[in-house]
This record gives sequence, C-alpha cells and structure tokens, in this order.
Amino acid sequence: MIRVLLADDQTLVRAGFRSILEGEPDITVVGEAANGAAAVRMTRELAPDVVLMDIRMPELDGLEATRRIVASESDEEPAKVIILTTFDLDDYVYGALRAGASGFLVKDTEPTELIHGVRVVARGDALLAPAVTRRLIAEFAARVAKPAPNPRLDALTDREREVMTLVAAGLSNDEIAARLVLSPATAKTHVSRIMTKLAVRDRAQLVVLAYESGMITPGWLG
Repeated sequence: MIRVLLADDQTLVRAGFRSILEGEPDITVVGEAANGAAAVRMTRELAPDVVLMDIRMPELDGLEATRRIVASESDEEPAKVIILTTFDLDDYVYGALRAGASGFLVKDTEPTELIHGVRVVARGDALLAPAVTRRLIAEFAARVAKPAPNPRLDALTDREREVMTLVAAGLSNDEIAARLVLSPATAKTHVSRIMTKLAVRDRAQLVVLAYESGMITPGWLG
C-alpha cells in the first residue's frame, strides 16, 4: 500500500486529490497538511511513502519543507516528494528538484496522471512527466551559473555516461533501451548502478547533476 500525505493550503485541492487517490486499491491518504511546517511534522509522524507538496504555502514554503523532509535523519528512507506547481510558478521547480524532490506535476493534471505519478515515484524508477521535464528543466538549468565538471562523474563508464545523458533528457528505461538497442532490464540496471555510484536517491537528482556538471546543455535531446 502506497501511503500519501497531502500538503496544500487549499482545502478543496486536498479534498480533490484525496478523492482521486483513495479510489485506488493500492493507495491510501494518511494525512493532510495545510502548510509546510505541518507537512514536515506530519511526515515524521506518519511516515508516508510520497508527499504531494504545494510549492506556495504559509509558515514554511514547499521548497524548504521538501529540503527538510529529504534531509531527515531518520533511520528509514525519507519520503519522496512530488511538487505540485503551475506553469506560472516555473521559477520554483528547478530549485525544488535541487532540494531533493523526486518530480513534479502541474495542479490541473488529469486524475490518471496523478495516480500514475504517485505510483512511479513510490517505486523510484522513473522521473515524472518526461515531456514536461525536458522543457522545464532545460529552462531552469539555463539560469544556473556556468556548469563545472564534477569529479564524481569520473566513476562512470562510457556506457553509463551515455545512459545518464538520456535519463537527463527525460527518457524512460524503455526509451533508453530502444535508443541504445538494449533490453529494458539492462537499461534499468545501468540506471541503478549510476545512481549508486553517484550516491543520488533517484532519477530527478541525476537530471540535476547532469545539467549542473555540464554533461549536457539545456535543450539537448540526444
């Protein structure tokens, strides 16, 4: 069962998401937070698998709340955070991913996309909305200071670097497998090894690292 915490200062938004998610047999909403401080506290108390986090909330915004949740000193793996945003809040999304968010969804997403996104992030094997990711991450990365080579990347083989560039372009494991003529299982293994070598928690962090290190440049789609 995937345990979800809803964090949004709008009661109707939380009610709508709860209604959608609790209609699924493998998802349960364990709590609702009306601000970022409550989201951090309730994450510690309720141990959800996924937090749906609005970016703008009183007391503590979603960005700082995400940072605190991901940096949790608990013995258990921190909850994964999905940032809820709108296109007019684009400035926040790149910062949210840097803070440790596992992906993002626009607030007017279709119910099926919301459900799929929660499941995908819960299992940690894909970044949300690749098509949107390609557009938004490229835009935010363009605002970062000049990329600097990261010595951590020296640990990667040539094939792993190739796979990482495709992950950063928003491709799924199946798409990477097709592009490189590999089996999906082999592509997934490469991605897992890359994350282990670079000590990152998920694909979202691989995307950030790839752009910030200059491995690829904004707009590159392979």
